[in-house]
Amino acid sequence: MAKKADRPLAKKSAAKKPAAKRPAAKKAAVKKAAGKTAAPRRRKKVRLESLSDVRRHFIRNSEPHYFISATNFNLLNMDEWVRGFRFINYIDCFDGQHPNVFVPGETAHEPFESIEDINNYLLSHKEVRDYIKSNGPGGKAVFLMFNKETEELCRELGLELVFPPAEMRDHIDDKINATRIAKRAGVPCVPNWLGKVSSYNDLRAKTKSLGKNLVIQTPFGDSGHTTFFISSERDFAKHAKDIVAESEVKVMKRIRCHQSAAEACVTRHGTIVGPLMTELVGFDELTPYKGGWCGNEVFGDPGTRTIRTQARKMTFKFGEELRKMGYRGYFELDFLTDMDDGKVYLGEVNPRITGASSMTNLSSFAHADAPLFLFHLLEWSDTDFELEVEAINDRWSNPENIETWGQLVIKHTYDTVDIITQAPPSGVWKMREDGSVYFHRVQYHRRSVESEDEAFFLRISGAGDYRYEGADLGILITPGRLMDSRNQLTKRAKAWITGIKNHYQVKRHGAKALEPPPAAEVGGFKLL
Repeated sequence: MAKKADRPLAKKSAAKKPAAKRPAAKKAAVKKAAGKTAAPRRRKKVRLESLSDVRRHFIRNSEPHYFISATNFNLLNMDEWVRGFRFINYIDCFDGQHPNVFVPGETAHEPFESIEDINNYLLSHKEVRDYIKSNGPGGKAVFLMFNKETEELCRELGLELVFPPAEMRDHIDDKINATRIAKRAGVPCVPNWLGKVSSYNDLRAKTKSLGKNLVIQTPFGDSGHTTFFISSERDFAKHAKDIVAESEVKVMKRIRCHQSAAEACVTRHGTIVGPLMTELVGFDELTPYKGGWCGNEVFGDPGTRTIRTQARKMTFKFGEELRKMGYRGYFELDFLTDMDDGKVYLGEVNPRITGASSMTNLSSFAHADAPLFLFHLLEWSDTDFELEVEAINDRWSNPENIETWGQLVIKHTYDTVDIITQAPPSGVWKMREDGSVYFHRVQYHRRSVESEDEAFFLRISGAGDYRYEGADLGILITPGRLMDSRNQLTKRAKAWITGIKNHYQVKRHGAKALEPPPAAEVGGFKLL
């Protein structure tokens, strides 16, 4: 049996007969005709035919790759897989110690209102531009979020933006459009109605079949800020301004559900599907937002085998519909499993890398084959390759190939504003027997954590930053489950949350509360 490293990407075609050697006299004639110096030989086109070929291809990579974002969290440790992979970030999570993270000095700028604003600020920054030029011409740029301005800035810098155009991503990201794409793909959604709502009475008249308890989503935004739970006119009144302002909203029947997610990659040979992950949603200890995402778990058997199979099939079908639309590369789907009848529905789609990407790309199956994101880069390269998508998906669906990890996205959950004077550093932390935690060592690698009493912490908010309701404090990644069989936080998870928060020290201006910072939250739903 072939070793994993030598697994073929596809069945090799029959070997071609070697070309006949050109006579020496003819070679000389060709050289003479070309002048004193023979024309350089064209470089042989590379063809990748095994997973070891793919890994070797990226280890030997000579083209600069940049992940430009607020932090390096989403593609943590991708620089170990791709030679020349660098992070250009706004937030210095590692206090200048990470060898492949570049954070420019602060310059004057307008208040940030989005991740796109941060990225465009970085691309316009002289230090960033000089840094990119210092690494040689060309290069590929990867973003969490970007817009047309970002695309233009990349063109100015000679960077290839390796994602579908912002216009296409916006179209898919729209929750209304995503629902229609799912319908075309044959992917079930929670019973819903799409359209314009002008008042509470109008809502009730148009959605009688969905029952009393409803969930309303606007086309864009995250589940913490733009998902509204409506059971009464009073509930509607709280969010009426946001709902009525939209030309279309999605109104769903409210179900009792467990949430899960899967990431995938659309390639020219088919859609590769990552493992199904459970989602941590709305825990008061982690987020102030009802319905807000606050972490993930990856383990061998989330839900029943039937549920896992359904979710994987839905992800593949949705990816194939995206392929028909011309979409290429990475995306993520959220799923809602009805606790009453076990039916699995599509929640929403994120046409990008997300906050769950670090879990997908650092799992054991990724180390046995290749991280899912490598297939994204491969799809956007000019390298010839073949894939046995079905074989990869079969391996990645096997529970035995998946180890157990969890991550907690820790926000400030109180309606207070202060300034951080001391913050826990990024690296490996340890838990004592009494549940308290302490900093153990500087580290950039999640996989250096060896047991459930250790965790890797990536600090987001540091000394000098405002700490306000909803501010991202950091992300903690640890082996083992973080939720119990009732989908509640475990005692260990709560100890980690409390322990990390206790290492933040803050100050106020006397008894006077500080005003919230003018900059918008840049964490957002599955963004960070």
